[in-house]
Amino acid sequence: MKSVDNMSSEAGVPALPSFDLRAVISDFRRFARFFIAVFVLVTLAIFIPILMQTPTYTSFSNVMIDPRTMNTSPVEDVLSGLPADAATIDTEVEIISSRALAQRVVTSLKLAEDAEFNPDVREKKGLFGAAKADKAKALTPLQTQYRDQAIIDRVLAGLKVSRQGMTRIITISYTSQSAEKSTQIANEWARLYLTQQIEAKFEATKEANSWLNDQLDELRVEVLEKEAAVQNYMIVNNLMSAQGATLTEQEISNLNQTHASVKVDLAEAEARLATAKRQLAAGSTGEDVGEALDSQVIKDLRQQRTQVTRRIAEMESRYGPLHPEIIKAKRELQDIDSQIKSEIQRIISNLEAQASVQRQRSASVAGSVGQARGKLVGNNRAMVRLNELQREAEASRTLYESYLDRFKQTAASGGIEKTDARIVSRASLPTGPSAPQLKLSFILAMMCGLGAAVAAVLVRRALDSGLVTGTDVETLLDQSYLAGIPALASTAESGTKITSPPLEFIQQRPLSVFAEGFRSLRASLLYSRLGESVKVIAVTSSLPGEGKTTTSVCLAQVMVQAGQSVVVVDCDLRRRSVKDVLGFEVKSGLLEVLAGTATLDEVIVKDAHGVQYVPLADNTYTPKEVFGSDAMDRLLAELRERFDTVILDTAPVLPVVDTRILARKADATIMLLRWRKTPRNAVTGALSLLETAGAKVTGVVLTQVDMKEQARYGYGDSGYYYNAYKKYYTE
Repeated sequence: MKSVDNMSSEAGVPALPSFDLRAVISDFRRFARFFIAVFVLVTLAIFIPILMQTPTYTSFSNVMIDPRTMNTSPVEDVLSGLPADAATIDTEVEIISSRALAQRVVTSLKLAEDAEFNPDVREKKGLFGAAKADKAKALTPLQTQYRDQAIIDRVLAGLKVSRQGMTRIITISYTSQSAEKSTQIANEWARLYLTQQIEAKFEATKEANSWLNDQLDELRVEVLEKEAAVQNYMIVNNLMSAQGATLTEQEISNLNQTHASVKVDLAEAEARLATAKRQLAAGSTGEDVGEALDSQVIKDLRQQRTQVTRRIAEMESRYGPLHPEIIKAKRELQDIDSQIKSEIQRIISNLEAQASVQRQRSASVAGSVGQARGKLVGNNRAMVRLNELQREAEASRTLYESYLDRFKQTAASGGIEKTDARIVSRASLPTGPSAPQLKLSFILAMMCGLGAAVAAVLVRRALDSGLVTGTDVETLLDQSYLAGIPALASTAESGTKITSPPLEFIQQRPLSVFAEGFRSLRASLLYSRLGESVKVIAVTSSLPGEGKTTTSVCLAQVMVQAGQSVVVVDCDLRRRSVKDVLGFEVKSGLLEVLAGTATLDEVIVKDAHGVQYVPLADNTYTPKEVFGSDAMDRLLAELRERFDTVILDTAPVLPVVDTRILARKADATIMLLRWRKTPRNAVTGALSLLETAGAKVTGVVLTQVDMKEQARYGYGDSGYYYNAYKKYYTE
């Protein structure tokens, strides 16, 4: 019965192998021993090295990058604190993992003298485990450097530095063969990291002070030079100053003030003179002139004149106008008027003199101002360069002062450096080894072993081209499964050994599973072609050694037991195996009948069980094609008339062409396939050759089936239930 996939193939659709979980399970049952072997070997191969490892211990210390600082000094730090961004923290992780810090740890803890990190100091053993003294070898500088680098590499191998999530905390973990050593190294690593930060800041401050000191020396000299240049330039160009202004500017300022004062005095003098002249020109006697009014002489003269005038008036009223005393008084009055007039003239002349003096003074001061201004123009031209020199000197002085202030700050900050990190938790002594974790390692080893075993089974299953069950035959070969012939040894009970040949075993135990396999084959042949008689059966295989002769004679024996007359014809011209079943020398056989040198009755041999044979003689050889001849056709026709069934024991299909010719003459051709051994491609090729030759291939028979093995994985096949029904066949 063909499967659905086969039916679709017959309909013109190529059959695709589908995934069958039961088939996979069957394959795992089939390769159970192989699976267990791979599983155990891989598990042990992984777990035993882990078990043999030296236990290691891991300690953890945590440091935190802390951007907060306590400022106890007004001085600004030379090296600023670390920001708390992710890039900075990742950078600090790399610094902690650096070889430079590892070198400091090695030096601090003297790890170069530890055998765990320096194999050269390990105690070597001699015979019988006795300690052996090892003479120290002198190392070259290059070899020493390589050794030191190797020690650092071993120390770094136990270090793991990681950031905890997105926090500022960095975990320093160290793994060592000693719990105390791992704790000590983890704590020392964290301490030296903080020490390195302080030293970095101290070195930065020291370098800054040294650089600032050098700069101050240079700037001090530069300031002195530029200030001296300013003073020399001022002296050369007469630009000396007092109270922020040059002497020329001060001189001009004073002259301008004097000139302005002189102008006022001149204007005042000229105004007085002009006023007096206007008054005199207007007919005034001059007594009303302002200077005359202020003159004490004129005031005295006026008092005298008033007295004289009063006396004249008194005398005129008493004596008359011609009295001598009156005349005398009048003369005295005239004399006083003359004195007043003279005094007024003197005052006018004095005003003119004062105006003239002020004019001369104003002209003199104006000339001095002009000279000073001319000098100032030259000074102003020189001031351009002076201002430039002063600016340069001021810039140098300002820069010098700023460097001096910074130098004082950095000098004051020395010795008060602060770290940008702090130790959150120190490493504590681990309570147990961190590796190897035997339970987890054993579970992982088992998982790896399981995976390797599954992969190995799948690979073996993929590479296994042999056929196992009837389902494989029908699915992969698209052929009917006729029967499975057990291997005779697999049908025996445990502890027993079968020594009888297959043909005798069938006679001795006709109800055995071995005999039942051939009866099943006989039944399949009887019903393989409904409505047609099957008399000539060709038994063949793709390759030698697949049990063709054994199958032919045992099938004949079963048919004889069923009451049929059967003849087995040996058609394998190269192997001639039927004569081995007979057990005696054959002098004439099939080739002699075909050649006409012997008759059929002369060559037919009948054994004790009723099976008849047409063997091949040992010494007969023919180079001609005999199976395609008319003689062979006549022989087959005669055998059909005389026997119920004719079994043709043929040669393998692939190496010999005879079977393809002979199979066309048979009513049914059965293909033998050795269980789990015959490659699938070989069977496919043989079937293709038979179909091309026009042979009627009835189906496939699995031979030499191990019933005990088949019972483990041939799900659905009759052999799968062998353990359940084997008692039926042991009698």
